[in-house]
Formats: sequence, C-alpha cells, structure tokens
Amino acid sequence: MTDSSALDPEDRKIVTLARSARARNGVPEGAAVRDETGRTYVAATVALDSLRLSALQTAVAMAVASGAKSLEAAAVVTEAESASDADRAAVRDLGGPETPVLVAGPDGTVRATVTAG
Repeated sequence: MTDSSALDPEDRKIVTLARSARARNGVPEGAAVRDETGRTYVAATVALDSLRLSALQTAVAMAVASGAKSLEAAAVVTEAESASDADRAAVRDLGGPETPVLVAGPDGTVRATVTAG
C-alpha cells in the first residue's frame, strides 16, 4: 500500500476525482487522467448495451476528444487489485509506457502504482 498523504498533490487530486466519480455514479470504477498541460479528465464506467468502456478507457477517450497530446498520470479507483491490460494499453497509447497509473481502493488508499508499460 502507498500512504496517500505522501502522494504528490496533483496525484492525490486525480485519485480524489476518480473516487468521487465512482461514488457519484454508483459504478464499479472511477478514473481520472492528467494531461501534459495539467488538465484533468474524470470518468466512470460506461456499461450500455452497445458500448462498454472501463472508467480509465473513458477518461483517456475524454482527454483525446478534448485535444490532449499526452498524459502525465492516470488513476483508477476500483475493487480490482491492479489496472487491467486494456486500461494500461489505453494510457500507454496516449501517455507512453512510463506513464504512472495509480490504483486505489474505494476508500482512496493507493494500493499500487504501475506503469502503462
């Protein structure tokens, strides 16, 4: 586990935003990403009959749709132990393999930091 209070304030912010998205929408996951300019994009799981996206995939898509050229960091709040391969691939596509992905539990405690690699 990572002491969330030891996180960089900007990383703590995206974890908090991801947690809020999850709670507000009552979905399995919430996510947030920060682009190269410091702008943040927040999303929740999309589960429609015709479209299924994880929260992190949705946040990356929102960043791309808003003109982001790269990502500095990503965060996902989930019950899962780690970010899925598909989530890490979406982050990697925009941010590159070294982009950190913070994985936090529903209480906001960061359990792991992995790279999009």
